[in-house]
Amino acid sequence: MVQLQADLKKIEAAGIRVVGISYDAPDVLKKFADQAKITFPLLSDPDSKTIEAYHIRNAAARGKAEGVPEPGTFIVDEKGIVRAKLFLEGYRNRHTTGELIEAARAIR
Repeated sequence: MVQLQADLKKIEAAGIRVVGISYDAPDVLKKFADQAKITFPLLSDPDSKTIEAYHIRNAAARGKAEGVPEPGTFIVDEKGIVRAKLFLEGYRNRHTTGELIEAARAIR
C-alpha cells in the first residue's frame, strides 16, 4: 500500500482509482493510513466476508492472522465487474506499478 501511495499520481494519471481492502478494523486502518500518509480509501473487512466472497482467504494463516487474504490486486471496471486478477506467490511479492497500469490498459 505504501508503494501504491508513492506511485499514486502515476497510477491516477493512467485513469486508475486505487482502493485497498483489509481484514483489519477501521481504527487499525486509520492509524496505518495516518502513519503511512495513505490518501486513497482503505476499506475494512473485519469478518473477511469480502475476502471469502472472492475466494482469496489465505488458508494457511492461523491465530491472529486468520482471515487474511492472499495479497493481490483486482482490476474492476466502471460497472463493478472484475476484469483482471493479479496474484503472485508469497505474501511479500507485489506487482510493480508498471505491471498494474499495463493490466488496467489491457482491459479497456
